[in-house]
Amino acid sequence: MSETRSYYVDEAGDGVLFGAKGRNRLDDPDAQSYFMLGMIRCADDATTGARIEALRTELLANPLYAGIPSMQPAARKTARAFHAKDDHPEVRSRVFDFISQLDFKFYAVIKDMRKVRDYVLNRNAFDSTYRYHPNELYDLTVRMLFKERLHKGEHVRVMFARRGKSDRTAALTTQLERTRAAFLSRRGTTSETTLAIKPVHACDDPCVQLADYCLWALQRCYEKHEGRFLQSIWSKVSLLKDVDDPDAPARYGSYLTAKQPPPDPRKIKNRWI
Repeated sequence: MSETRSYYVDEAGDGVLFGAKGRNRLDDPDAQSYFMLGMIRCADDATTGARIEALRTELLANPLYAGIPSMQPAARKTARAFHAKDDHPEVRSRVFDFISQLDFKFYAVIKDMRKVRDYVLNRNAFDSTYRYHPNELYDLTVRMLFKERLHKGEHVRVMFARRGKSDRTAALTTQLERTRAAFLSRRGTTSETTLAIKPVHACDDPCVQLADYCLWALQRCYEKHEGRFLQSIWSKVSLLKDVDDPDAPARYGSYLTAKQPPPDPRKIKNRWI
């Protein structure tokens, strides 16, 4: 039987560096310090999705949560799909307790936005025609995230969380094909793996909602220096690549797995002091 590997991808942060007239967005109080791209792989997609939907149905029917605004259909939030940023703290707690029992793996790449800014400014100093766009950062982290993951199954499905109305399927396909070709070239081998990419809205796929929760926990640790949410799902972490970790022993950043302690929020906070 042929093997199909499915990955569900989401991001945290917007990758925006500059505002009107070249204003440095990183100086804004609400600016995000990191951009993250993450994905999950479930042991059984259908079972995982069904269990997540069953939990949401259960919570919607529970009188304890009936009066929460985000649970109302008119709000078009939790009544449609779980979304960690929008969900009520009580609901979010239930979801984290629940997903810690699911069988899945979590992968992510983390980029420090100051390092991105420094790269852009240095490049502009040598090339006045260069213009940075957030898609450039997104594509870079796509290549990092999938560097060694596109040759292991006969079929690979990549489900990207869709943002807004833009469809970047063709561009993302190019990035993934480029990543696979580079990996195979380095190894001097070939692969017959087929690749299918589909942008999806979170409300249409519970596994994308799971990816959102994992990214939110990671973002909470790095942006708000609150590690308890990431700690609750740490056993699910397969690999986190902190590309710009100043304490990394190698120039390519640090690599964290569930076999190691989770990131220390205090150390992360000190990076920006």
